[in-house]
Amino acid sequence: MVEKNSQHAGRLSLQFSHLGIYVTDLPKMAAFYKQALQFTQTDFGDLGPVQLVFLSRDPSEHHQIVLATGRPADMAFNVVNQLSFRVPDLQTLRAFHKRTLAHGATDMHPVTHGNAISIYCRDPEGNRLEIFMDTPWYCDQPLREPIDFTETDEAIMARAEAIAKRLPKFMSRQKWQSEVAKRMEEDQRA
Repeated sequence: MVEKNSQHAGRLSLQFSHLGIYVTDLPKMAAFYKQALQFTQTDFGDLGPVQLVFLSRDPSEHHQIVLATGRPADMAFNVVNQLSFRVPDLQTLRAFHKRTLAHGATDMHPVTHGNAISIYCRDPEGNRLEIFMDTPWYCDQPLREPIDFTETDEAIMARAEAIAKRLPKFMSRQKWQSEVAKRMEEDQRA
């Protein structure tokens, strides 16, 4: 839900906009995000010694991702856990599975979380990506079990539902959203 007003039911409006990641090979990384994930480059340029590439998939957002030079080549640990992207359905998820592999993604893992079906992979510099679709269910998290993308859509959805139903808090996504909305209202009043 996008909040249009500056306040709604006592809440201050706050909406996530974009993120930036440091890279070592700016052209290679920009090509991956543009080709594999179909981002559009909206701008590029230098800010002092740092070169920047701005990328978006939404014409109302100048950028959703900023790639910036300056990542040390010998960096032993990446503090970014993952970049996650939502897709509308399993067909689109399958298409991005093929696209990311074709454009150099590595460490591919199709999984179900019960409440979502995801593919996890690494971009050319090792940043972990998640591309996922929501399922109609909620279940206890964290949950991560492998799925087989060679199975039919029906088999994948049936497996995801069966896994979700094993857990004690299984319910419809709609019911969960209603319950969490109430909790959020209470949190905002506190």
